Amino acid sequence: MPDIRTTSVVFASPHSGRDYPWNFVRKSVLDEKTLRSSEDAFVDRLFESAPLCGAPLLAATAPRAWIDVNRSSDELDPSLIEGISRSAHNPRVSSGLGVVPRVVANGRAIYRGKITLREAQTRIDTHWKPWHDAIDQLLRDSLVMFGEAILIDCHSMPHEAIESIGHPQGRRPDIVLGDRFGAAASSEIVDRVEAAFEAAGLRVARNAPFAGAYVTQHYGRPGRGQHAIQIEIDRALYMNEQAIRPNANFDAFKSVIDKVVESITNIGRADVALAAE
Repeated sequence: MPDIRTTSVVFASPHSGRDYPWNFVRKSVLDEKTLRSSEDAFVDRLFESAPLCGAPLLAATAPRAWIDVNRSSDELDPSLIEGISRSAHNPRVSSGLGVVPRVVANGRAIYRGKITLREAQTRIDTHWKPWHDAIDQLLRDSLVMFGEAILIDCHSMPHEAIESIGHPQGRRPDIVLGDRFGAAASSEIVDRVEAAFEAAGLRVARNAPFAGAYVTQHYGRPGRGQHAIQIEIDRALYMNEQAIRPNANFDAFKSVIDKVVESITNIGRADVALAAE
């Protein structure tokens, strides 16, 4: 948290948690490195300058493979959790990526069998619920303090996820912004976030292949002055994806993101100034 909040912007990094419970690693059929393939590794470090710019940064500690806070708490997978009946088709749950994931990247199964509903509910109660209580309070505070709230939901994407995406001049995007095709944030704010990345020399696309998941959908209420934008960053820009470690470009890229963070926090301040005129 910043010493003093000076902007309506709130940053969140829901998938950068890397505190793996020992019992979870022991129970899994995968080694810890493979479990980590689901992480948006080091995204919290990329955005750690946010509090210095007057904006909160909420960074997960629990890993995505254990509990996914970017899912609804009722996205329970009957193929993983005992006592859950099959309901309406949900493509995320069907693919093993519910609130308690069944698989990690590339569809690799985490467990040999099922887990109990009690275990799943404990993870939701001890990690999912506090995470969302914290986001909800931060956004409420922004609305009270500044008359608006802007949630920047920070993620990273495998380089292979964007290899087939077209882009002007045939160049692939470095950044994909997701606003649920305009439903989660005002076009003016999304335009300014895009401009912040482009001013830093990064190529930007919108909503393809990532338009935003539960967090963006749930918290994006532009009609009420509450905006949510998902950011996906090409991992190849700052990390070795196979080894899951920062690459030689990490520090230089973090310096670029520091400037972007400063520009985005200024959006919150500028809008407040304009509203007061």
